[in-house]
Amino acid sequence: MTTQADLDRETHQVVHDERVKEQNKLQRILIRPEMGAGVGAIGIFVFFLVLAPPFRSPESLATVLYASSTIGIMAVGVGLLMIGGEFDLSSGVAVTTASLAASMISYNLHLNLWVGAALSLVVALAVGFFNGFMVMKTKIPSFLITLSTFFMLTGVNLAVTKLVAGQVATPSVSDMAGFPSGKLIFASSIQLGPVAVRITVLWWILFTAVATYVLFKTRIGNWIFAVGGNQDSARAVGVPVTKVKIGLFMTVGFCAWFVGMHLLFSFNTIQSGQGIGNEFFYIIAAVIGGCLLTGGYGTAIGTLIGAFIFGMTNQGIVYAGWNPDWFKFFLGAMLLFAVIANNVFRNYAAKR
Repeated sequence: MTTQADLDRETHQVVHDERVKEQNKLQRILIRPEMGAGVGAIGIFVFFLVLAPPFRSPESLATVLYASSTIGIMAVGVGLLMIGGEFDLSSGVAVTTASLAASMISYNLHLNLWVGAALSLVVALAVGFFNGFMVMKTKIPSFLITLSTFFMLTGVNLAVTKLVAGQVATPSVSDMAGFPSGKLIFASSIQLGPVAVRITVLWWILFTAVATYVLFKTRIGNWIFAVGGNQDSARAVGVPVTKVKIGLFMTVGFCAWFVGMHLLFSFNTIQSGQGIGNEFFYIIAAVIGGCLLTGGYGTAIGTLIGAFIFGMTNQGIVYAGWNPDWFKFFLGAMLLFAVIANNVFRNYAAKR
């Protein structure tokens, strides 16, 4: 026969189990890589919402999203690579290389722009393959390999453009075959009510969704986390480390090609010196979003939030009427805040 004491004990146990479940749920939320970035994004959004009246309009939000998307698409690829434990310092100029290749191949060989775009994709993937192959075969840190690639691509972009075009910029391709359809895919706008949203925003969200699915729902995602955490242990359990890492570098190459096509079809002409320094924006967006510099930790959603913080800071300073020279100061402050916040959340969750 069940006594009152037994019922009390059962009730106490049920309450205790529920509390444990709630604590575990809270811990899982707090240790999410994007948690610190999410808190920072809310804070920055409210900050500019209060101090910059133009920031409050739907048109301004569309502009912020566009500024975020051009960084965010690249940040997805760079973030995946960082989760895999590597860096790519050539990603900024690789975007320009892809644009220049498509433009000059199509213009000088009188080809449809889509043919030039396809050939430039081969170039972008080849750059990614070269980086990954050299890192894995030489065992030299990716920082040094891709820094070398950065300088080589910077020189090639300038020298080849001047040699072929006779100047530092490519000729306009706006009247060439394939331009209207290319612009529709890579550089058009979609009307959402009274606001025109650039199509790169939709591509950015799609890239993030696909990367999130790959990371958490596929074997390849498990491999990426494994090689980023400890590649020797990953190799010992059968993970194809070399293929995974080369594939990640080629993913960055694909993202560089995509953003490069957006630039080409948006502006018709490409300056050979573009892209220098942008690689740091991509890395910063990934780090702000929770990707660890040591690898094995991070999410694609975190890179999205990190890029959104970049866009808000970039445009918010303008809308607030401040000197834009302060932009990099605020970006650095946001990076510092995000890194500290991520560490605080992880340490708090570990102690509970």
